[in-house]
Amino acid sequence: MEYGKLIAVTGMPGLYELISSKSDGAIVRSLEDNSTKFASTRQHQFSHLESIEIYTIRDNVNLTDVLKAIEADGGKLPDDKDGKAIKSYFEKVFPDMDFERVYTSDMKKMLKWYSVIKAKGIEIKLSEQVVEEEEAPVEEVAAEVTKPAKKAAKKKAEPVAETATEEAPKKKAAKKKKED
Repeated sequence: MEYGKLIAVTGMPGLYELISSKSDGAIVRSLEDNSTKFASTRQHQFSHLESIEIYTIRDNVNLTDVLKAIEADGGKLPDDKDGKAIKSYFEKVFPDMDFERVYTSDMKKMLKWYSVIKAKGIEIKLSEQVVEEEEAPVEEVAAEVTKPAKKAAKKKAEPVAETATEEAPKKKAAKKKKED
């Protein structure tokens, strides 16, 4: 199992491995009890752990950076029922975190996820595709994004201009028939 297949599902506690995705949902396997379930997109939202970012006092960082900082600390994790201990732990492990926008419940969730990932022996690393996207220069990405938008804007503008010059046909009101 690899880190890139791990997802969090709203309304369902814990972490899941994405087995297969369908147009109306996904088949997921729980990391806690290995049960396989279908999660509908009508009821649930899916978040890949690779796409989750954490607020910091500078730029946002990927969740993997925080999990690696926890791993590098190597100390004992705080009790998940003690909010002050959790906050002080993260102040020590990852001091750049924006503690006004990252709530204690979020920190608890990160600690639980870290425990599950370590218990399963999953290596915490981004997939190659995500790493390549992060290393791409911002100017190149911005240029690629704006080019299709300009073409789409031109295509949309032309038909609108044509219909504006044409006059709409006049409709005549239907005459009511008088009954004798």
